[in-house]
Amino acid sequence: MSAIPSAALKPQAATLPRTFMLRQYTRVRDYSLELTATLSPEDQCVQSMPDASPSKWHLAHTTWFFETMLLRPFSPHYQVFNDRYHYLFNSYYESLGSRHPRPRRGLLTRPTVDEVIDYRRHVDAAMQQLIEHAGPDAWFKIRPLLLLGLNHEQQHQELLLTDILHLFSCNPLLPAYRSGSDKDSLSPASMATEHGLTWLPQPGGTVGIGCIDTAGEEDFAFDNETPRHHVLLSPYRLADRLVTCGEFAEFVFDGGYQHAGLWLSDGWAAVESWGWTAPAYWMAPDEPEAGIEGWQTFGLDGVRPLDPSAPVTNISFYEAAAYAEWAQARLPTEFEWEAAARDPRMAQVTGHAWQWTRSSYDPYPGFRSAPGAVGEYNGKFMVGQLVLRGSSFATPPGHTRVTYRNFFQPSARWQFSGLRLARDNI
Repeated sequence: MSAIPSAALKPQAATLPRTFMLRQYTRVRDYSLELTATLSPEDQCVQSMPDASPSKWHLAHTTWFFETMLLRPFSPHYQVFNDRYHYLFNSYYESLGSRHPRPRRGLLTRPTVDEVIDYRRHVDAAMQQLIEHAGPDAWFKIRPLLLLGLNHEQQHQELLLTDILHLFSCNPLLPAYRSGSDKDSLSPASMATEHGLTWLPQPGGTVGIGCIDTAGEEDFAFDNETPRHHVLLSPYRLADRLVTCGEFAEFVFDGGYQHAGLWLSDGWAAVESWGWTAPAYWMAPDEPEAGIEGWQTFGLDGVRPLDPSAPVTNISFYEAAAYAEWAQARLPTEFEWEAAARDPRMAQVTGHAWQWTRSSYDPYPGFRSAPGAVGEYNGKFMVGQLVLRGSSFATPPGHTRVTYRNFFQPSARWQFSGLRLARDNI
């Protein structure tokens, strides 16, 4: 989610009734506010690093999207809430003018949180009118942009959580984002691992990858999931589940972060530059001899004992690749992952952790960026990044499919990213 790709609208989505679309709009928009309900105004203003954004900015930017992409062009009587917000809350759309620098979003103490909420209410009221009363020709153009805007906001909902976790990890108090009865939903679920890891043979061959622009089972897809094409895969084996914290701890205890031979060159440079000794948010015990029982992790539910059976998260691509090398395995390509994702024997395909693949984030054959501002969503980011597949426990409900291509720079570790191992079938 470092960039938001544009929509490929399917025919069945084009027939969705307006009442359904309005309910979806309200549901998604309300969920964003629900995510910030436990945060103070101070929590929502701070930016902990250049790659993260304040919660308040997420709320405002997603509102800016609907105002800019839908209300301004399609609602002739719409009154802009504040002209200066167009500069403040543009993210990276060069065609839409200059914008406030990304690394300085944490300096925006104004507008206040309450003013951002007022902005959302203003735009939501206008969007309801647009959805209900736009003419047939305008509605045909509005529908795909509306779906794109809703999926865009869902991406920012997960980013809001990853960003607030990083922010809270910088606070010596290590506050919990939520606690009590909400805890079970704020971390990847454990999985019994007594049986060990099972290698699932995959036949390979010529397989279809991605979504089809004009037909298919999904109502929505981002344009980076298209066009559907075929790839030739050699037979391979894929792990039936994700690597656990307990398994990754063995790598840590075996000196994995001290052996340069396990690491890609850039990965080893990152280890030395940033002093990595374990996944992000892992907390070592004061007495190293305590073993894994003494380790803790910091998550959205605060500080907890490290759960050996939970999937490891918050690791970079470099750490995932080094672990795979240590385990005498490798990371799957995104095509191997997608081809096997419908295998009923595979567990933890989605809903636990994003899974690093060995695939560069490149365009599919025949990909073309959309015209206009929405064309900036995706194509210009297809360099220097790696693809992740699946989804995490923080991914909003309904925002998951096996063709989904998430992508980040290989050093990113503040996302809920883990790994699944692969091996050649030899």
